[in-house]
Amino acid sequence: MLNNGTSNRLLTVLFIAQSLFSAAQISVITLLAIVAVRLAGTEAVAGVPSSTTTFSQALAALPIALLMSRYGRRLGLTLGYAVGALGGLVGMLAVATGSFPILVASAVLIGAARGSAEQGRFAAGELFPEAARARMIGRVVFAGTIGAIVGPALVTPSGHLLVSIGQDADMGPWAVAFAFSTLSALLIFFLLRPDPLVIARSIAATETHEAEVEQIVRPVGTLLRLPKVQLAIVSAILFQSVMVILMVMTPLYMNHHNHGRENISLVIAMHTLGMYGLSALTGYLIDRFGRIVMLYVGAATVILSAVLSPLSVDQYILSLTLFLLGLGWNFGYVASSSLLADTLRGPERVRIQGINESLVFLFAGFGSLAAGPLFANGGYAAVSNAGIVLTIVYVGLVWLLGRPQIEPPLPA
Repeated sequence: MLNNGTSNRLLTVLFIAQSLFSAAQISVITLLAIVAVRLAGTEAVAGVPSSTTTFSQALAALPIALLMSRYGRRLGLTLGYAVGALGGLVGMLAVATGSFPILVASAVLIGAARGSAEQGRFAAGELFPEAARARMIGRVVFAGTIGAIVGPALVTPSGHLLVSIGQDADMGPWAVAFAFSTLSALLIFFLLRPDPLVIARSIAATETHEAEVEQIVRPVGTLLRLPKVQLAIVSAILFQSVMVILMVMTPLYMNHHNHGRENISLVIAMHTLGMYGLSALTGYLIDRFGRIVMLYVGAATVILSAVLSPLSVDQYILSLTLFLLGLGWNFGYVASSSLLADTLRGPERVRIQGINESLVFLFAGFGSLAAGPLFANGGYAAVSNAGIVLTIVYVGLVWLLGRPQIEPPLPA
């Protein structure tokens, strides 16, 4: 029988680990483009470390999902956080030696860590029945709020700490990544017991429709042809890609207009607050009004942000527009994750979720890679306009794929 106390305890462990890792990641993101330009000596590569992180995340997501499918969420998440700690160490070495290639190597490791950590939201969804799934996914995504507040706030003090021991101040965020990722790995390894996949099987046994099809696992090709699966994946790709290309270029845009580290940290903090701060409410709204409705709301919010972002260089206006960008991403991210989990059954989930993660971050990596040259040639407005066009096209896809469909019969 399902034990709600156990599920809630495991959800708390996932929340704390994800909070620490999120703070580490956002601390690094705050200075990543600026440090990349400094080490490489050209703005054309501003998006390279970010895109490298995203490509690495895409390549790591499916193997880690398969590992989790075989050995459980605990091992996969622990391994991911440990790789993130190593990425922090390599990033410190890159700044200390002034080496752009080593910075890219750090980005590879951090991306692989994210490929694991992002699947923590699916682990949270497995802990609870379908009716509460969006809310519980939203709670783990809400863990990023800690990162939104703590991550950028640690940039300056961690830099001061490194200077006090004779090191470069810009090493600070990577030192934070090492410390916090290590703590996350230890928490998951020792406290995420029993494994969420065990809880998921218990839930399946209590739900009649799940029990009836438990042994019938549809082929991957069949699943990828389901319109709701296609919509979930396309939605995740769109929201992640547009968010990344705008967010990654914002610190560089502000740096061009002589904003200091504190102002840049404020804007990134507000952006990540938008990404994660209202996740609990987002989950409620998605469960209340439906996945498709909230995908439309997310798209409208992203378009509004992209229209407003290039209109001012004031840090408070940028804070507002980047908050809206994060909020729109949150609507789409939680809604698409919930839609994907709802459409799949038992053992099907881990494989398709891994494919989803790989495709999402592969496309986001290309977007991030293109953002640097786009910014260098057309400025921040060109980056924003690209986001607007992509989102408008996406709205048409929501209308096409989100209509009621008759699901193909199960194989005999």
